[in-house]
Amino acid sequence: MTPRVVFPNKLLPYLLLLPQLAITLVFFYWPASQALYQSMLREDPFGLRSTFVWFANFRRVLNDPNYINSVQVTAVFSIATALLSMAVALLLAVMADKVIRGRGVYRTLLIWPYAVAPAIAGMLWLFMFNPTMGTFAYMLRGAGYNWDPLLNGPQAMTLVVAAAAWKQISYNFLFFVAGLQAIPKSLIEAAAIDGARETKRFWTIVFPLLAPTTFFLLVINTTYAFFDTFGIIHAVTGGGPGKATETLVYKVYNDGFVNLILGDSAAQSVILMVIVIALTAFQFRYVERKVHYG
Repeated sequence: MTPRVVFPNKLLPYLLLLPQLAITLVFFYWPASQALYQSMLREDPFGLRSTFVWFANFRRVLNDPNYINSVQVTAVFSIATALLSMAVALLLAVMADKVIRGRGVYRTLLIWPYAVAPAIAGMLWLFMFNPTMGTFAYMLRGAGYNWDPLLNGPQAMTLVVAAAAWKQISYNFLFFVAGLQAIPKSLIEAAAIDGARETKRFWTIVFPLLAPTTFFLLVINTTYAFFDTFGIIHAVTGGGPGKATETLVYKVYNDGFVNLILGDSAAQSVILMVIVIALTAFQFRYVERKVHYG
């Protein structure tokens, strides 16, 4: 039985918690309360006059076809980004776990993209697939494929998903490699002795034991797709063409900072916060039931 830790000073635990509580209060609760208050105001663009309208901003936002389109775009974008980045990262982690020579160099090269800022990652992919001067765009046109993400909505979505997933692969790779190294080799060797092939060993032993890591990354990647991909979308497509890549977080920026519709933008930020919290709670409530911690 683990002995219980007792602090000799009754004030010490609260002092240790105080910095984290202060950071949470200043950078989350205070901005969230301000957004909630502003979402119930109707303000002119210059902030000279405001009217308290209760939930009128929410009703207008939820009845706006462009906002419904952003919800659909965000759902497609977040699911595709999370699944693609996690699947590729898992594949690379399995391959890296088998490398004998140069394992450290191989892993370091795979981690590098995580150090790239989202806007820079977006610009890299935009240059490579730019329809007029991009190298890969030239190769696609040479193969007879009419590539133009600046005018084609599905192609633009494909490009931002690829850029966002590429940016997150390194983060997922780190955790999958750590998870693979924590699996006892004796279990895999015993299955191999019993005649189980490599593919069967992976799906029956390795992947179930990676369930806690996979669940953690599912939550992190969902949050990443909702919020941290703003820089990529802004650099690559700007929400276009025709709002085909305008996610919820980009619409908050577009309405608030570009069109200066402050009340609607604040209402959208509150709705986005509620969606992410509800989605995370759903994942912990139902998805985690299928996760077995060894």
